[in-house]
Amino acid sequence: MAHTQHAHTVTLGGREIKRIGLGTNRLTDTEANRSFLKQAVDAGLDFIDTAHVYTDGDSEQTIGAALAPFSDLVVATKAGYTGTELPELRSQVERSFERLRTDRITLYYLHRVHPQIPIEESVGVLAEFVDAGRIDLVGLSEVSVEQITRAQVVTPIAAVQNEFNIRERKWDPVIDHCEAEGMVFVPFFPLRADSHAVAEVAERHGATADQVKLAWLLARSPNVAPIPGTLSIDHLKENLGALDLELSDEDLAALG
Repeated sequence: MAHTQHAHTVTLGGREIKRIGLGTNRLTDTEANRSFLKQAVDAGLDFIDTAHVYTDGDSEQTIGAALAPFSDLVVATKAGYTGTELPELRSQVERSFERLRTDRITLYYLHRVHPQIPIEESVGVLAEFVDAGRIDLVGLSEVSVEQITRAQVVTPIAAVQNEFNIRERKWDPVIDHCEAEGMVFVPFFPLRADSHAVAEVAERHGATADQVKLAWLLARSPNVAPIPGTLSIDHLKENLGALDLELSDEDLAALG
């Protein structure tokens, strides 16, 4: 029975990171959550995803309070969630530096494309921070291949974050484009995919359903790096364990 081997790391802007990170859209600033973040890094986590809007800024604030300075840790954040005008986009980026307690952010995403503002102009704002040496890499979220191509004219795009999981696969062409262009594809909501097939594959491997969902994503393309969210250190360790789960061709066929 053939098995699909996958790498444990992916290159992001010349830096190797584990292919499973942490989403923090539910992270609030409590002592318990600060402790969780420190335990997560001790457990091997090296890629954390947040955003200006997550928990009204608490997510960024908690990460900064618990983990800054980041050194060996990649913290990615986002601004411009919905209908954000360019001056406000700049303001949100500046606030991220304050909350994260850093003067340099590794990866900054445009959170959503403004319906009336050309993507080139919004990405141009992030490119200004790159030129100033304050942002290393620019990313995009919930975008098409056409939008990525337009943004690439303005500045190099290092990562794309779209919803993708066993059930939601409309961004397949974007994954292929990212692989061809050397960009990391970061699926959000990677665990929204419960099914009988997932349960059967999990039982066959003595794994959890979440580990199967993540391993399926890892098998999809070598540039895929999902960011499952959790506030539990045990669940985080379980998620990282998916890096060692190799699915067979039979498994992948069963999962579609």
